[in-house]
Amino acid sequence: MIRSHDNESEDGGFVSQLKQQLPSGRKLAYSLVAIFGIAFGSLSGSLIENLDASHVMVIQKLDGTLDCYTEPGPYWQGFGSVTTYPRRGTYKFDAVGDGKTKIDEGKGLQFNDGGTGKLYGQINWQMPIDCKSIVAIHKDFGSAPGIEERGVQQMVKTAFTLSGMTMTSMESFAERKAELFEFINDQAQNGSYQMRTRSVERMNPITGKAETASVAEVVRDNAGKPMRQHGSILEQYGITLQPLAIDHLEYSDVVKAQITARQDALTQVTVSQAKAAKSIQDAITFEKDGQAAAAKTKWAQEALKATAVTLAEQEKAVAILAAERERDTARLGREAAEFYKQQQILKGEGDAAYRQKVMQANGALEQKLATFEKVMGKFAEEFGKQKWVPEVQMGGVAGSGSNSAQAMIDLLSTKAARDLGLDMKMSASRAEAPADLTPPKK
Repeated sequence: MIRSHDNESEDGGFVSQLKQQLPSGRKLAYSLVAIFGIAFGSLSGSLIENLDASHVMVIQKLDGTLDCYTEPGPYWQGFGSVTTYPRRGTYKFDAVGDGKTKIDEGKGLQFNDGGTGKLYGQINWQMPIDCKSIVAIHKDFGSAPGIEERGVQQMVKTAFTLSGMTMTSMESFAERKAELFEFINDQAQNGSYQMRTRSVERMNPITGKAETASVAEVVRDNAGKPMRQHGSILEQYGITLQPLAIDHLEYSDVVKAQITARQDALTQVTVSQAKAAKSIQDAITFEKDGQAAAAKTKWAQEALKATAVTLAEQEKAVAILAAERERDTARLGREAAEFYKQQQILKGEGDAAYRQKVMQANGALEQKLATFEKVMGKFAEEFGKQKWVPEVQMGGVAGSGSNSAQAMIDLLSTKAARDLGLDMKMSASRAEAPADLTPPKK
C-alpha cells in the first residue's frame, strides 16, 4: 500500500515566505492555493491505492460497499478503508528472541501415557483468488493476522491435540513418528478425526508401574479411511493449508530421561546383538574355514587317488598290452609249431610214401641188403673170434677146420637171405626202379 504524506513544518515555512514576498491581495490568493495543495497532498493517500502483485485487496468505500481487487496496479480508493491480504502467508509456531527475551510459540503435544512435548515449525496458507471468497474472509476474519489466529491456529491446535492422543511419547519418538506428522498434516488441512477410546493394560514407561490407560484411536470406514468430526473450517473460505514444516519436537524432561534410558538399553541390546552376531559369524567362519580345510585335504587326497588310479590304469594298460603281445606271440608260436608239425607230418608222409613206393618197386632191396650186410658182418666178426682149426691135432685129416667154418658161413648166409627174402640172382629188369618213383623235395 503506497500512501503519500507531506511535512507540515516545511509547508508552513513556504506559506510565510509567500506572505512576506507577495503583495497583500496576491498573498491571499497564493495562500489559498498553497492551503488547497497541502490539503490535496494530505488526502491523496485516501484517493488512490496501488496494489502489489503479492497481495489481494478489499476497499470499503464511504457508503459501506466492499470492492475486491486481485490484479496488481493503482485503484480508486475514494477515501475508503483499504485492507490487503498476502496471497500466501506463513503461520509460525517457533521460539523467537534475541537471547535475553524469548517468545516460545511452540505447540504443545499431550500423549496418552502422560508424556508431553512441544512441536516447533511453520505452515503455509494460501488465499483464494476469487473476490466472493475474499470478501467473505474479510467479513469474518478482517485481516491476515485474523486468518492465522482464528483460522489456521485453531486447525493446527486441534490437529496437535487429537494426534498426540493416539500414541505414547515413546512411540512418537520412535516407530510412530512419521505417523504423528501424517495425522497432524491431514487433520490441519482436512478436518479433525472422529475418535473413540478403549482401555488397555500396559506398563507406564515413566513410572514403571502397570496401569490401565485410555487410548484414543481413529474411527475408520469400511475402506479404511479416517472418518471426520467436521471438515476444515478454512475450506469453506477457499483457504488452503500446505503440509507442516517441522523444525523439531521438544519433549519434557521426564520424557527425555525415558528416551535416554531407552536409547541406552537399545544400545546395549544392539551391542549384545552385534557381539552375538559376531560370535555366530566367527563360528560360521570357523566352520567354513574347517570345511574349506577339510575340502582342501579331501581334494588333495582325491588328487593323489586320481594320480594313483591313473598310474594303475597305465600299468594295467601296459600289462594288458604285454599280455596281449605274449598271447599273440604264443599264438604265433603255436601256429608256427602247428605249421611245422603239419609240414613234418606231410614231409614224413611224403618220405614214407616214397620209401614205400621204392620198397614196393625193388622189394626193399636196399634195406634188405643193408640188413644182410650188418648181419653177415656181425656173423663174420663173431666167427672170426672162433678157433676153427685146432692148435694141436692128433692125427686126422688136415684142412677140416676151414671147411667146417665155410659150411657154417654158407648155412647162415642162406638162412639170412631166406629170412630177408633176398634173391641173390640178379636180373636186369629187377634192378630198374619204377618210373613214378621221384624222391620228394626236401
